[in-house]
Parts: sequence; C-alpha cells; structure tokens
Amino acid sequence: MSSLTEVIEDYINKLFQEEMEEEAISLRRKDLAEFFGCVPSQINYVLRSRCTPERGYIVESQRGGHGYIRIVRICYDVPEEKISHIEDIVGNAVSEQDAKRLLAALQDRELLSARERLVIEVAMRFLDEVASSDFDVSPYKRNALQAEILKRMLRGLALA
Repeated sequence: MSSLTEVIEDYINKLFQEEMEEEAISLRRKDLAEFFGCVPSQINYVLRSRCTPERGYIVESQRGGHGYIRIVRICYDVPEEKISHIEDIVGNAVSEQDAKRLLAALQDRELLSARERLVIEVAMRFLDEVASSDFDVSPYKRNALQAEILKRMLRGLALA
C-alpha cells in the first residue's frame, strides 16, 4: 500500500497529465487536505519534498483564507535554459548521494537516458575514489570537483 505522500504526489502528477497543454495547476491546500483526509501540513510536506526544482517543479504559495498553491512544471525548449537550470540546482558543491538523486530525477523527467546517467555516475564514482584515496582531497573540495564535473557533463549533453 502506498503512503499518503506518494498518493498525493501521484494525484498532482495526474492533474498535470490531464492538463497536457497547461504548464501550471492551481490548487487550494485546504481542499486537498479535505480530499485526502489529512492535515494541511501533510500537503506542505509533499510540496517541499516532491515538487522541487530538481524534479521539475516550482511551487508558488499564498497563505490565508483565499490562499492557493500554484505548481508550475518547468519545461525547457532552449538548451541554454536547461544549462542554467542545471547550474542552479547543482550549485558549487554536490555530494555523491545528491548527485545520484539529481541524475535519477533528470532521468525521470526524460532529460537524461539511462545510459547517459550510468556514464555520469561512473565518472563521478571514479572521481570520488581517486580524490579520496590517491590524492586525499578534503570532502568539501571533492564535492566541489564533483559539482564541476557534473555540470560540465550535463552541459555537454544539453548542447549535443
């Protein structure tokens, strides 16, 4: 049986599928909470953890009596927009675990193929092994190197 978080996430994804032409949907937190029989904070949790830029969403929220939630699906038609988005979410340093999560999210959004993801993960793993054993690079510097390699590889794929 799926958790409530997964059920709410699936519901939001289904709304986007039904509204194929729309890049945004508007909802009311209170209405969603009543529909799923939960507290509004559960809706907030789903939005914070599942509707993130890494997964291709931007959430706008207005609290109060007539508050709303607007979820915008990020779509990129121009390679430069993809590159800018990638550089924003990777940042200046990234751990191996965060890089794997990001690559999985990009593959789920069909911005990467399974093969491209595997090649990048192998390169990242090799960099981590060499930096930690052969050169004894500090963890922060290792994360900075991983971020730079990740951004360069993703930038190259976006421009290809």
